[in-house]
Amino acid sequence: MPEHETAAEHITPASDVGRFLHRRREQIAQRWADEPLFRTVFTVSRDEAVEAGRVVADALAQVADTGRVADTDAAGFTVIREQLAAMAASRVRFGLTSGQVSTEVDGLRAPAVDLLVADLPDAPPDHLRECTTLLTVLMGTLRLVVLETSLSEGQALIDRQQTELLEAATPVIRLWDGIVAVPLIGTLDSARSQVVMETLLTAVVDQQARFAILDITGVPMVDSLVAQHLMKTVAAVRLMGAECVVSGIRPAIAQTIVHLGLDLGTVVTRSSLADALGYALHRLGADIVLATPGGAGPR
Repeated sequence: MPEHETAAEHITPASDVGRFLHRRREQIAQRWADEPLFRTVFTVSRDEAVEAGRVVADALAQVADTGRVADTDAAGFTVIREQLAAMAASRVRFGLTSGQVSTEVDGLRAPAVDLLVADLPDAPPDHLRECTTLLTVLMGTLRLVVLETSLSEGQALIDRQQTELLEAATPVIRLWDGIVAVPLIGTLDSARSQVVMETLLTAVVDQQARFAILDITGVPMVDSLVAQHLMKTVAAVRLMGAECVVSGIRPAIAQTIVHLGLDLGTVVTRSSLADALGYALHRLGADIVLATPGGAGPR
């Protein structure tokens, strides 16, 4: 069998597409640099957009060489995830939805297909059709990979925003030298309790506080789970060398704690934030003095 026929038998759409992506990566990258996905991310230098396009084209060529153009787990897509993860994340942070990011990725398909058709002018129609179909499938898989990445980034953004909201809803207030307080309002769950503990411990260290007050006046109900969270926070504060006082124990909450059989005997409690502050000040050797018509007198 002639040598050229043997070589022809080994030319497949996948190998042709792979060679095309390797050979024309510069032209592909130049066209991609003008597409919204690359142009809006790399705003400082177009050269950065072109370089990113080269990386993606080389990675797609690697996938095509393996023939696994519909497999999102193909080795080449690892590089693409690393490259496009930051790009997709940037677009999500800019306010685009995952669907809009996916549409921008789809915009990369037409320039690549047009270049492929121009690159194979003498290919038989059937072979050209198979090559363009394979490249279209490959670009569709790229779109799916980016969609997965942007969805993950979107969820991560939501998680960060929720954490920031929890931190904003859980301020640590410096009441006096050596005294910090956290006024809790609303329901306590595991996630928020963790934020409370972390922010309070950080404040104890930063302020070198000797007393930390947890005010639960704004907590609508106390059940066994909330009580456990409070106990863990009290224990953590003690480990940091400070004393924790729980204030805002209203009659209804006191009755609930008794009915639940919860043991808060080791926890210092006060009925109000003012009482808790007075307790901490007294322990620090200070007293609150009220002005009276007949003269000043200690409270």
